[in-house]
Amino acid sequence: MLLNLHVKNLAIIDEVEVDFSDRLNVLTGETGAGKSIIIGSINTALGGKVSKDLIRKDAEFALIELLFQVDSPEEREQLEALGISFEDDTLLISRKITASRTINRMNGESVTVGMIRKAAELLIDIHGQNEQQSLLRKGTHLEILDRYAKEEFAGRVEALADTYQEYKKLREELSEKEIPEEERLREISFLQYELDEIESAKLEPGEEEELEQAYRKLSNATEIAEGLSGVYQSTSQEDGSVSERLGESIRTLSQLAEYDGRVADFLNQISDIDALVTDFNRDISDYMDEFDVGAEEFAAVEKRLDLVRGVKAKYGKTTAEVRAYGEEIQQKLAYFEEYDSHRKELQDKLQKLEKKLERLCREVSKIRRRNGKILEEEIVRALNDLNFLQVKFQISIEEREEYTARGRDEVEFMISTNPGMELRPLGKAASGGELSRIMLAIKAVIAGHDQIDTMIFDEIDVGISGRTAQMVAEKMAMIGRSHQVICISHLSQIAAMADTHFLIEKENEADSTHTEIRLLTEEESVEELARILGGAKITEAVRKSADEMRQLAKQTKENA
Repeated sequence: MLLNLHVKNLAIIDEVEVDFSDRLNVLTGETGAGKSIIIGSINTALGGKVSKDLIRKDAEFALIELLFQVDSPEEREQLEALGISFEDDTLLISRKITASRTINRMNGESVTVGMIRKAAELLIDIHGQNEQQSLLRKGTHLEILDRYAKEEFAGRVEALADTYQEYKKLREELSEKEIPEEERLREISFLQYELDEIESAKLEPGEEEELEQAYRKLSNATEIAEGLSGVYQSTSQEDGSVSERLGESIRTLSQLAEYDGRVADFLNQISDIDALVTDFNRDISDYMDEFDVGAEEFAAVEKRLDLVRGVKAKYGKTTAEVRAYGEEIQQKLAYFEEYDSHRKELQDKLQKLEKKLERLCREVSKIRRRNGKILEEEIVRALNDLNFLQVKFQISIEEREEYTARGRDEVEFMISTNPGMELRPLGKAASGGELSRIMLAIKAVIAGHDQIDTMIFDEIDVGISGRTAQMVAEKMAMIGRSHQVICISHLSQIAAMADTHFLIEKENEADSTHTEIRLLTEEESVEELARILGGAKITEAVRKSADEMRQLAKQTKENA
């Protein structure tokens, strides 16, 4: 149940706060007083589109808050499943609108607009002109029937939707993977060629670097040999070489070391250098003896390096990437080679899914047809209560050829509002005023099968008056016995039936205009009824009529 509405800085609303009661709450007021803004603010709070133009002039933000009482354990469980936390049995939904963004919260926690909309579906049912027009769409008729029969479905509709999505996905997969035989064989041949090329290459990690090093050595063999020979001559025992000069220096220092201990240290150092040069000469000599480069070795290295680089250029920058690509090719090759068996497996799975889908469609359709007959009778009785005295109403259920997420049923409401007229589709047979009453009749019937506590009606009284208006008012009061009803109206008959009556007024000041809403006492309610009945001039006779209407409304509710 909606306990409280708080609106601040929205359009011409400075700040209003309304505490709603259970049963029938009626809001009335002069045309242009801001009645539509009140309902609009509720719609916005429940996830409707937000316009920055809604922020009141000179205000930094607009705020809308709705406080709900959640008594049903099942309803609370469904809300908690959405991720909403509770400390008590209340839920506060708020939307703060600024020039740059909108802040959405439920019980103080930031949430998405999508979460608010899902919560709203469980908490409140709003009937406005847009929903009335939705009766012209056959898809709405199916939704109404399913809503009526939802307890009997016992999860079948959800299972049907899930199965259909799986079925649709599998059909798309089969369609996308349908490959002509010629193309399949061509692909196998190409993949096999690539795989053979990769496997025959037998690449090893680090091999390319080693080959590059060997290639540089072999391609510069002559220069290396000549250079090493020159170095050896400079450091060997030949005349004028480093070794010869070191030997002379050692002999000189050996003689001098006998006279000076410090010179002995120099002798030791140069002796170590001489040993290093001797080792160097031996190593370089050994390497030159082994350094033998043949044309065949060079050609082999060059060929292998070209192969490694060519494979990497085609299949991956590194050996690891080439191997990964080879594994990918193996998987693709296995798929194409086993294509027929894989496709047969998908077709078998699709066939099983289709059987399951067909079974669920039949079960759901059977429930719809059975409940459709009962719903027809209940809607006819509700329409009779709304002054459709000789109405005929039928729920037509035809079977589609194709499957949908809702099954194969195509539901359409058929109606005849006058004697002698044949049944015709609702959208072609009903006027705007009739659509409003038909929707009310449907709401009244569905209300008995719904867990939603709060119902809001806006513009439900468009195009009606007199006896029909009275019957609509009585129907609203009837719904109010089991649900909280909030109704914006300009009809005295509905206002007279109010269990709680609010007045919406527009206050004009020198430099601003703002809307206010206040709860009326019994006397004030009668005065407002008199205004609706009498217009600009309210006489005592009008007040008496208003009081009499109010008393008759009370008697009607007591006798119901």
